[in-house]
Amino acid sequence: MNKVNPKALINSKWTKVDIVNKEKHFVITKVEFDEDQIVTHCIIEAVMTHNEYTIDWRDLKISDKWLVGWK
Repeated sequence: MNKVNPKALINSKWTKVDIVNKEKHFVITKVEFDEDQIVTHCIIEAVMTHNEYTIDWRDLKISDKWLVGWK
């Protein structure tokens, strides 16, 4: 299980374990918080294609799907 701090998500780098469309490396480009400082919206961008995806930030904790950093 990956350790993920919601307040340190912005600009963090991630590697997807299951590569789809040659998209392996990603960067978190946008994180929105509500008034209780709970993440409400998270955008991740593929480095090669610049495609953006909305993800549930908690999925980044699953080490079978995501690795911290670019591997």
